[in-house]
Amino acid sequence: MQDVATIKEIKTAKNLSSSRSKIFLETRAYLRKSLSTLFDLDPLKIPINAQPGEPPTLPSGMGNISLSHCKDAITIVWHKSKIGIDIERTDRDLNYVKFAEKYFLNTNKSIDNNYLTKNMILNQWCAVEAAIKWDHGKLAKDINNWQFFEKPKKLIHNKKNIHLNYSQINFHNWTIALAYEEKTSFNPEIICCSKNF
Repeated sequence: MQDVATIKEIKTAKNLSSSRSKIFLETRAYLRKSLSTLFDLDPLKIPINAQPGEPPTLPSGMGNISLSHCKDAITIVWHKSKIGIDIERTDRDLNYVKFAEKYFLNTNKSIDNNYLTKNMILNQWCAVEAAIKWDHGKLAKDINNWQFFEKPKKLIHNKKNIHLNYSQINFHNWTIALAYEEKTSFNPEIICCSKNF
């Protein structure tokens, strides 16, 4: 994939661990290839700013992008307005009850294990991560400030008073969430690729 990496990206990758370097170069390559199709430009001419651990950005007037990856897939979204995306494997191994207690539920309330499911928690996690990416926030700092509403599909940041809508997509072995402001006629460009990192 280094054939679609800039000299700057290759230099950046050399300062990362082996596994992070591989993920960094592959995600940027998929990002460049996807956007080159969208804009009909050479992949190396796409003016993205995509530093490790930071959300990728395009210059003003070229729209907004977000990307997410898990162990075997990457998903990329482009839209004219701000957008956030997250992908998770539906078979992700986690103790969903403890996870929910730590991040999403008021600890003074008991959990109804007959109602709470792993899929519900994964969907919530995915939507909140998409919202954090929309806001260009940080997971550790922001996760406890987002409220998730299943009906209607809303996400609210309590401190910043941000109100977002979200969509949930189940695709093969993954759940994908999009976070955005639009209320109607939302048509993003989404690319989802299965890939073993």
